[in-house]
Amino acid sequence: MIAIKESAASREDKASMTNRLTLLAPLALLALAACQTPGTDNPPPMVGKSTSPSPDTRAPAFVEAACGGCHAVEPPFLSPNPQSPSFAAIANRRGLSEKSLADWLAEAHNYPEDMDFTLTRAQIDQIARYIVTLRKAGYVPDE
Repeated sequence: MIAIKESAASREDKASMTNRLTLLAPLALLALAACQTPGTDNPPPMVGKSTSPSPDTRAPAFVEAACGGCHAVEPPFLSPNPQSPSFAAIANRRGLSEKSLADWLAEAHNYPEDMDFTLTRAQIDQIARYIVTLRKAGYVPDE
């Protein structure tokens, strides 16, 4: 009779172990899935950082320093100053060319009064060159 009680207890222990494993297996799979790193095809956006794919397509450092206080110069293009358009919005304005943008920056833009800085012609040309890289596919200037 003792042997029967031991085997019944043994069966209960095995059943209890099976139930625990049944519950732990999905939790282990969930934990493994959470450890998976995202693919490079669609990485998550980085807060406060550029999501540009290459350093060649990023804004020059002086552009971020001079313009980034008001304009969104890189993705995700949320301007710190809602009154200031993002560089992407500027790049996709109808009729804008690299030359017309550079001329406008050199002649008509209201710095240094409002922004308290000056730009050289080389910097202006570099800003214009960078901004036009932000155009959407299929953009055609009017000129």
